Amino acid sequence: MPIDRLRSIVPMFGGATRYVETLDAVLEFVESHTPTMDELVGWHCGSFERVSSRESILQRVSYLQRVGFIRQDGEQWVLDEAGREYVRDRDVGTLLRIMCERNLGLRSLMYALAAEPMTIEEVSDQQLDTHSELGWSRGETDMALQRVNWLRSMGMVEKRDDRYVLTDSGYGFVDEVVTEWAAAASTPEAVGGTAASVYETTTQAGAVDPEFRVTVLSRYDRMCPVSGVDHQGLLDVAHILSWSEYPEHRADLGNVLPLSKTHHAAFDRELFTIDRDCRVRVDPSFETESEVLQRTIVEQAGERIPVPDEGPNPEYVARRNAALGWV
Repeated sequence: MPIDRLRSIVPMFGGATRYVETLDAVLEFVESHTPTMDELVGWHCGSFERVSSRESILQRVSYLQRVGFIRQDGEQWVLDEAGREYVRDRDVGTLLRIMCERNLGLRSLMYALAAEPMTIEEVSDQQLDTHSELGWSRGETDMALQRVNWLRSMGMVEKRDDRYVLTDSGYGFVDEVVTEWAAAASTPEAVGGTAASVYETTTQAGAVDPEFRVTVLSRYDRMCPVSGVDHQGLLDVAHILSWSEYPEHRADLGNVLPLSKTHHAAFDRELFTIDRDCRVRVDPSFETESEVLQRTIVEQAGERIPVPDEGPNPEYVARRNAALGWV
């Protein structure tokens, strides 16, 4: 059964880059002492400066409970499933998997940062554009800041001047687990509204992570740039360099286009492609009596499709087209 992922992410005491250190200390205390609530609150007060109130402590305890790190057993607190898994491994990769699985938007943020550095305002907009159900106001950056600080604490993101940048560890993690995240996304949901963010898309080689899919769609205004189809349930993520032959580019936003299901199939079957200038190129042998395919593919030959500034990587397009005999 899929986990109902959390929309709110809560900071930890100790500072912006010490969330993991604080989490480790909390879990060690819980594991060693199985404290009551009062004992857990008292430990926080004795361990951290400027703990503002019991309420602020309870907010963080509640968050750790909802993520699955700790739970109440009668009057005492003990490690829950996620807490036991992380304490057993003490591996930041395990922690990041847990956080990404149980917090909405962290995965899409990792994908977006893999494409380009972002200011905190851009992070906030990216999260809202990709997951409107997060629900905070435009221009608000507090929730975005907590997300990047969790990633900074795990060594996946660093701040350079006013921008947040994925580290080498962050790039490596995304490349490693994109297939795992895709495989875990096995429950298609209604695809007409915001639930489309968790709709599973398949390629010739495997599934696409729903958060990668919704990240791609948000960059293209949720529309196929070739056909104009704008119903999210009818859109796929098409890879320029194939999923199976180029696994290192599976999570690369420069290697994908959102295409309608029909146009995705035509693209994968090499009936048409795009060139380095994002102009439609059509296989001269392609024949069709379909009015739709005539209008959206054949008659668009030579026309430039609308793409964002950070659109398809021209080098990937050139590599794809070099293998097509008719280009």
